[in-house]
Amino acid sequence: MSGRLEGKVAIITGAARGQGEAEARLFALQGAKVVLADVLEEQGRAVAESIGAAAAFERLDVSSEDDWARVVRAAHDHFGPLNVLVNNAGIVGYSAFEDTSLDDYLRVIRVNQIGTFLGMRTAIPALSAAGGGSIVNVASVEGTRGSNGLVSYGSSKWAIRGLSKVGAVELARRGIRVNTLLPGSVDTPMSTPPDGAVIDVDALFVDRPLPRAGSSEELAQAAMFLASDESSYVSGAELVVDGGWTAGALIRGMPGHEG
Repeated sequence: MSGRLEGKVAIITGAARGQGEAEARLFALQGAKVVLADVLEEQGRAVAESIGAAAAFERLDVSSEDDWARVVRAAHDHFGPLNVLVNNAGIVGYSAFEDTSLDDYLRVIRVNQIGTFLGMRTAIPALSAAGGGSIVNVASVEGTRGSNGLVSYGSSKWAIRGLSKVGAVELARRGIRVNTLLPGSVDTPMSTPPDGAVIDVDALFVDRPLPRAGSSEELAQAAMFLASDESSYVSGAELVVDGGWTAGALIRGMPGHEG
């Protein structure tokens, strides 16, 4: 089915590669006009150019209020009233709790948490002026639990869930829906180990109900649903896309398991 986002204008952050790039490509394929926003200028412009007339690139540091104001204005200048915001940009930091400096902690918080907050706050007037719209905030299953070495990342993803809940309540009467996407492990550049080693990502997840990592394209499909009118009665929801990871226990060695 095509045209599921026909006539919509969307901003997608972190769209130069990985999940954000997949979302931008799919949104444009489904009829949206898309502003790809990222700090990776060369890559982002190349992706936008490859998509064609339905896409434009804008440099965006998501922790900058001025950048956000400029990008929201630019989206209108490029394509018209804003209908969709996907807060996809994110970074990860690995360190034990007591080894995490304040600067290291805040580096992740500024992008993941403050970036989402600023994006929502800046886009609200534009979405309201357009008669409503959809905000999709990308959190993580790491925002549902605690994991070793992820104090900054986990904290930021828990916070994104809270931002979405408050936004869903405050903005519903203005026609703005706010939902959260919670990916499990996705095979993107963020999956690369800190030391840059080349790994078989799927091999890390043989114990999971679906024994592989997710793809950027699979996450893009979920984001498209939340952005589209197909989810018109969905707000304040959390869509988990993790191959069953958080559904229960690991299954390797259980009766009937062939892996």
